[in-house]
This record gives sequence, C-alpha cells and structure tokens, in this order.
Amino acid sequence: MSDAEVRIIASAQSWIEGAAIEQLKTMARLPAMRLAVGLPDLHPGKGHPIGAAFVAENHIYPHLVGNDIGCGMGLWQSDLVLRKWKAERSLRRLEGLEDPWTGDRAVWLADFGLESTPFDASLGTIGGGNHFAELQRLSQVFKPDQVKALGLDPAHLLLLVHSGSRGLGERILRDHTAQWGGAGLNSESEAAFAYVKAHDSAVKWGEANRSLIQKRFLDLLGATGQRLLDLCHNSVTPQTYQGCACWLHRKGASPADQGPVVIPGSRGSASYLVQPLPSAHSAWSLAHGAGRKWSRSESKGRLEKRYKAEDLVRTELGSWVICEDKNLLYEEAPAAYKAIDRVVQDLVEAELVEVWAILEPVITYKMRQR
Repeated sequence: MSDAEVRIIASAQSWIEGAAIEQLKTMARLPAMRLAVGLPDLHPGKGHPIGAAFVAENHIYPHLVGNDIGCGMGLWQSDLVLRKWKAERSLRRLEGLEDPWTGDRAVWLADFGLESTPFDASLGTIGGGNHFAELQRLSQVFKPDQVKALGLDPAHLLLLVHSGSRGLGERILRDHTAQWGGAGLNSESEAAFAYVKAHDSAVKWGEANRSLIQKRFLDLLGATGQRLLDLCHNSVTPQTYQGCACWLHRKGASPADQGPVVIPGSRGSASYLVQPLPSAHSAWSLAHGAGRKWSRSESKGRLEKRYKAEDLVRTELGSWVICEDKNLLYEEAPAAYKAIDRVVQDLVEAELVEVWAILEPVITYKMRQR
C-alpha cells in the first residue's frame, strides 16, 4: 500500500523542526494509514511527532495516541471578581495540589460513569511536564455575542486546566506494547476492542481529573466555577474518511468538530479562544498549543545561562508562575515555545478557525515542592 497523504498546515513564517517532519512522514508509511497532518505546533516526540493527527483505515495505533490518553484542556468561568482580586493573597493560598485529594474518589468517578482504578490517588493532581492550572482574564473580545453565549464574563476570572489521565494512560499503553510492541491493531480484533474500551475509560478519567483539579484550585480561593468546555487532544476515535471506515488519532491535536477550543500559549503568553471551521483537510483537528521550540534539556541548558530561577516566576505580561521545581521552571519557560500568535494566525490563514477572544494569564500553577 502506498504512503498516506502528508499535509503540513503552517505558513512560511512558522519554523518547524526537520525532525518533526521526518517523524510525520515515517508515521505516514504505517500500514493502512490514509492521512497524516502536521499542525502549526508540530514538534518532535519520542519516535512520533506531537501536534499531529493521523487517519488510518480499519487500524488503531495506540502509540500514536501515546501514554497520556485523554489529556486535554478544560475551561471554567469562576466567580472571582477581577477588580477585587489580589494576586498576593491567591499566591499564598494556592498550595497542596500535588497531595492526594482527601475526598471520596469513588463517588467523584461515579459521577463520570467510572469505576475505581489503581491510579486514583492521582485524581485531582496536575502532574509534571507541560501540565498546568491557570487563572486568566478576558483580555480582548472579537465576537462579543458568541463569547457571551458561551458564558464568559469579563468581570470575572477564568480557570484553564491542562492535564490528563496521569498513570492510568501510561499503564494502558504499556500493557499494549508489552504484547504488541509498536504494531497497530485491526479495528475489528478483540485486542482493538479491549484497547478502545480502556482508552475510552482513560479519556473520561482525564475529564474527571481536570474537573477535580478545578474544584480543588478554586476551593483554595473560596470560589466556584462553571464549566464552559472540556476537550481532549490525545485520543483515537472512529471517523469516516473518503467513504471509508477509519480511525482518527490525535496526538497533541485539539478537535475541530466539538465546538469552541482554547489554544494556550506558554505560561508567559496569551491563550486564544477560537471557533473551529471543521475541515477534513486538517483531519478535523487544530493545534493544541504553541508547540515546543526547544527540547526540555536544550531549554534548561540555554536558559540557565541567561536567567536565575527567580527571574522566571514573573512573566513579561506581569503574571505569576508557581513552580518550585527548578528544572521544570527552565524546561517550561516561555522562551522554549513557539509564538502562539503565529500558530493561531496560521490556522486563521488556513481558514480553520475564527478567533473569538484572547485570554491572558494572571497566575499559572505548575507545582509546589512536596
């Protein structure tokens, strides 16, 4: 079978690392692959690229989804009044989100139609890497009627949560690779049915996790939130493509067929609220963020020479970063990421999104020392 069609959605002004393009092309050669799409945040991963979507006919490739099944973004409108809000008071109160939640996890999961798992001690925790919980303010509005209808209120702060299924997704991928390695699964096989069942539970677990992070975060501030959206960007779902029954794999790719999407920048730049204009050309997918410019090790090596750790807890926008892991502070510094403005502009120029609003960070929570 010939290689799948490869599409890269990015302008000439966007820099995409050659290694990421080669990884995309390599994945396009997998059996039964029909389409491989690189989005403007495309960057290299461990063997396969991040910021990509893949369509395979009657085949499922768990390694293309990765270990953090169900990772995604949730946005809540809080009742914190912006004009009364004090950063210093919030900075003091925001702690302990790394510790296990003391509430009834079984009841929380049951509300999402889930049973208990061996990984539930992590429920309600953010995790490492690029995960975060971020208080934001509505900075600019381009589509006021749509923004109002969604439930955004410029007088109150928002909370954006980025996290996933924690150790649960890792176990599902390991169980698969222990038996099948990197091979794909015929979607009609018993192994595929078992993987999809576990995958779907992990997706729901990730949603439950983000919701609990939101509750714990706002509880610390004496506030509550109303969910506006929650979208997964690491998943595999059925999709008809050119009349064929296929499976759409998203690895760091936001869905363009499930309503409005928040595309975050780094912790020192704005996030964009956009309305997707669904298109099979982009495999019904969008960028899920700014995308890394440097690897984590490269970021640390470059930035330690330029900044002290304390220089990175305040951003150019004036927002605060809570991150007491020094290595993570450098690895996830804004300079390590591409410009989110350019990423979103590429999507606009490709006629894939309409920008509704811009959200700016005020406090980004990564982790306290445990």
